Amino acid sequence: MKPKNKIIQGDTFRILKKFDDDFVDLSITSPPYNKGEKHKGWLVKNVKYNIASDNISEEIYQEQQIKVLDEIFRVTRPGGSFFYNHKTRWTRGKMLHPIEWLQKTKWTIRQEIIWDRMIAANIRGWRFWQIDERIYWLYKPIDNNKIGKELKSKHALLTSIWRFPPERKNGHPAPFPLVLPARIIYSILDDKKGMVLDPYVGSGTTCLAAKLLGSNYIGIDISKKYVKDAENRLKNYLNYKKIVDEEISKHIVEKTFMDRKNGNGNTGKYRKGSIIQSNLL
Repeated sequence: MKPKNKIIQGDTFRILKKFDDDFVDLSITSPPYNKGEKHKGWLVKNVKYNIASDNISEEIYQEQQIKVLDEIFRVTRPGGSFFYNHKTRWTRGKMLHPIEWLQKTKWTIRQEIIWDRMIAANIRGWRFWQIDERIYWLYKPIDNNKIGKELKSKHALLTSIWRFPPERKNGHPAPFPLVLPARIIYSILDDKKGMVLDPYVGSGTTCLAAKLLGSNYIGIDISKKYVKDAENRLKNYLNYKKIVDEEISKHIVEKTFMDRKNGNGNTGKYRKGSIIQSNLL
């Protein structure tokens, strides 16, 4: 099946198994992190979801994530992308890194983006306060070409470090801000319209961004409550238009890298014994 503009309630893996091959253009998600629910810092409550457990064995968690990621690979068109938001975690001093299971999937890891959340979720002194999360740009190659299409300069100039806080006025325990999926959708699809999937849709932020940018969407969540919350936000989508418009306004460049190169301008190369830096990649 090829659902369109729907939020589907149910188990993510089982729902994905029903989808046709090769019809999604772009996926964005942030799954439950398996942080153990009971683990919390001094200033924040523990994350506890409405239905899903965030406290299973790490081995089972990673196996489940690989299965879901590979199903998303199957339903994605060749040349399509998946942006996967996760974080490094620690259990009894051992660091657990998302790259451990991402490298076991069918996806090509195109880039690691650092999301600077500006605030620490778990404030203790065992390490420097962790304010970063990771966003992995995963890519489904066309004919095994793992390089893929080049981003336009107006999108690439936003760099690989994104600095904005998480959303605060939201009933979901772990929402990312609307600007995050809006930046991804606008950068990858540009002015084209496509099918955007979020397999752990939560409060519907990815679908909301897709709708505001004119794309179709599919969301999946196991919680009836979160599905209802997401549907209510989508009904009032115009209330969020200002946030997306503000993000779009940042995607602008006066001269592209190619314009500068063709005009013998600043391209970041060595010239006459000095280093000339360019703000454009």
